Amino acid sequence: MKMFPNDWFDNPERLNRLIDIAQSSFLPLVKGALLYSLTLAIISFFIGLILAILTALARISGIRPLVALARIYVSIIRGTPLLVQLFIIFYGLPSIGVMIDPIPSAIIGFSLSVGAYSSEVVRAAILSIPKGQWEAAYSIGMTYWQALKRVILPQAARVSIPPLSNSFISLVKDTSLAAAILVPEMFRKAQELVASTYEPLLLYVEAAFIYWMICFVLSILQDRIENRLDRYV
Repeated sequence: MKMFPNDWFDNPERLNRLIDIAQSSFLPLVKGALLYSLTLAIISFFIGLILAILTALARISGIRPLVALARIYVSIIRGTPLLVQLFIIFYGLPSIGVMIDPIPSAIIGFSLSVGAYSSEVVRAAILSIPKGQWEAAYSIGMTYWQALKRVILPQAARVSIPPLSNSFISLVKDTSLAAAILVPEMFRKAQELVASTYEPLLLYVEAAFIYWMICFVLSILQDRIENRLDRYV
């Protein structure tokens, strides 16, 4: 089995055309990645992290209605595919009169997903803090919320940084699913270019390369953040 068609290399005109397509498509793909893919990931992760903290606190609150509500939310989001959730928000809700534009639909879907998955990370990080830390905070007169804000959450943040960083990198890749609801992010741009050039292999490999480069840079930043946090352990 040959990886590339013979005319990719045997035909100079064909090869030159592929080079021209690769050069002309690179900037639109990068633009789609920076303006939409990364922006979607950052906004959705920030909102999702707030949801995750609230959900984690609800899970450990001991208040039965809050615990039940948080468990149902996490179960539904973790138990259904993200693509299906996006379709429900963008294509399903209009049937009951709720119209949401593509970008807000993507932000809602991604934020709910991040909130559900990251809530377990945050909850585990909070529970990993020794009980002695709570007792020490109470002994100097702190209330529950003061102890949580000033003692527990800062320590839990350090524990949760590595898995949350991995979640963000995964989210950057998952933004490609937004192409299915008409968000003009990088993968959507690649599909549009394929429709006009009829070169799917070249353009999809180019898009995959850009995704890989973004995630590679984010992985380097993650390592540096973890190394800096380790200095204070």
